[in-house]
Amino acid sequence: RTNALTSGEVNYIDRIDLKTVELLKQNPDIEVTEVTGFGHYIFVMNVQQKPFDNPDVRNALKYAIDREAIKRKVFQGYAKVGNDNPIAPSIKFATNPEPLHGYDPDKAKELLKKAGVENLTVDLSVAEAAFGGAVDAGQLFADSAKAAGITINVVKEANDSYWDVVWLKKPFVASYWNGRPTVDYMMTTAYAAEAAWNDTFWKNPRFNELLVAARSETDDSKRAGMYTEMQQLLHDDGGLINIVYSTYVNANNKKQLAHAEQGANWDLDGMKIAQRWWSA
Repeated sequence: RTNALTSGEVNYIDRIDLKTVELLKQNPDIEVTEVTGFGHYIFVMNVQQKPFDNPDVRNALKYAIDREAIKRKVFQGYAKVGNDNPIAPSIKFATNPEPLHGYDPDKAKELLKKAGVENLTVDLSVAEAAFGGAVDAGQLFADSAKAAGITINVVKEANDSYWDVVWLKKPFVASYWNGRPTVDYMMTTAYAAEAAWNDTFWKNPRFNELLVAARSETDDSKRAGMYTEMQQLLHDDGGLINIVYSTYVNANNKKQLAHAEQGANWDLDGMKIAQRWWSA
């Protein structure tokens, strides 16, 4: 795809190979655009299956991942480190729950000891189909987890069957979300108890009570409090490891295509590139 763009065969490519960013920027005919949206790259645990049914094990894994290393080595810095909250910072009512789930192998060891499983071994299913760089991210996770006494067997799955036989089927997998523009939309789609795409299989009664109540709350301050509590519950108890919020890095031939400010809700200028872009 990169060769097709630089040769003039095509005028636009999305989600460019981040290893080629600096090279493309040196081409006077090419424009590289960066838009940080609502999307996030994740590892998810099925909280109904052992050992992920223990919240201390879940949180140990959250502390055992070096997200900064993954951001730097896999995404070449084109990302924002996550904190196990799926609500992007630009969304209304977004919070950044505490404590921050930074890389802390000693904390992970402490939590595993509390759970009674000081030497933990788990399989993590990954594939490039989940997100570009998922295989490398899984290996970096395995490397950082060793310091916490955690052995992660990185299982490279087939790309063509990943969404059929791995996602929602295996207990610990790589995945991604494009994100949603509101708290309710994101939480309802991915974390409500009966959501079809609840890939952590998390069913928290208090969370679901707040989710329903917040929809009819017209007082913004009260609604903000509800959403704050929901994000904290998911951060503390859920099966989500939000590695990074993604940055859409795309490239176009600037002699052929022109555009205004791009939408951040989806890739491809909010999925409206055909409507919003024009011939230069």
